[in-house]
Amino acid sequence: MSFESPWMGDLVAAFKRRWWALVAIGLACGLLALGITYIVPPVYTARTAFLPPQTQNINLSALNSLTALSGLAGGAVRNPLEQYVSLIQSVTVADRIIDRFSLIEVYDVDFRIDARRELAQRTQVSAGRRDGIIYLQVEDRDPKRAAGMAQAMVDELGSLAASLALTEVQQRRRFFEAQLKETRRNLEMAQQRLQEAGFGEGAISVEPRAAAESFVRLQAQIAAAEIRMHTLRSTLTDNAPEVQQQVAALAALRQQRDRLAAQDATRKDDRYVSSYREFKYQEALLEVFARQFELARTEESREGALVQVIDAATPPERRTWPKRTATALVATFLGTLLATIGLVGRVLWRSRGAASRVESGPSAG
Repeated sequence: MSFESPWMGDLVAAFKRRWWALVAIGLACGLLALGITYIVPPVYTARTAFLPPQTQNINLSALNSLTALSGLAGGAVRNPLEQYVSLIQSVTVADRIIDRFSLIEVYDVDFRIDARRELAQRTQVSAGRRDGIIYLQVEDRDPKRAAGMAQAMVDELGSLAASLALTEVQQRRRFFEAQLKETRRNLEMAQQRLQEAGFGEGAISVEPRAAAESFVRLQAQIAAAEIRMHTLRSTLTDNAPEVQQQVAALAALRQQRDRLAAQDATRKDDRYVSSYREFKYQEALLEVFARQFELARTEESREGALVQVIDAATPPERRTWPKRTATALVATFLGTLLATIGLVGRVLWRSRGAASRVESGPSAG
């Protein structure tokens, strides 16, 4: 009993007769693909690696001058790598690159949105979470333009990040500046009320410092909580657990302040005590805001959002695509494979046709 298929002998014979044709077809496909690679415009890839601007946390060490405000130094700050990757892929940076290198004419498109899409397809950005380095590569048919675009993207990112960082610092500075002005006005008003109140017998019997100390400390805690709320909301949403926790803590402090104020209202000669208490609170608060304002100004002057380039983009010497050797080898393999499949199919077709004729012969006779 033989398990050999009837068409196997025909297939082996066909391979012996046509092997040179299979090789020739494969080589022809490889040579054709190789010739096409010389016609297709080459693509070059310029690469660069850089460190994004390091985000500085709010320096609130001056708040340690008041014990109640010392807990303000903590805060949630996001990892800025994803933000800088999004910035370099933003429409603002893309438009600047398009205008700088006239990419609408280079890409031969009619609309800016098409140039943005083409630029996005030729740009790859990745962030290393462990080393904190951002890797950027840009593809273009001109190696010099590819390197120039990659370097220009880093420059534009630095410019955009600098303006955004300065905006953040300016908002912080303006916040403390506004608080400082308001506190100065409140301090002047408290001083006037204190002078108008005078020193009565009831005020002498009650030590103003002791009466005002707890209230001032509580007001300082409320101020710290409000500033912390402002800090958290600048980086987190209102639904974040940290923000919700701070809202609850601030509400509890305000309730405690209201109860303390209600208790103080029953004291004798409360006019002087409350005036003194308000004066001391505004005085302490003025010192805190003054220090924070100076820290914000110092941070604004020194924060330049510098992008530190590790590997500068240089014109690539070798093309990225097409790869001639790999293209020729793949085309040769595919050509040979398709020719082999065609030969096997032809042998099978002929074998089935011969078998059908053999079967139909006796029945016809």
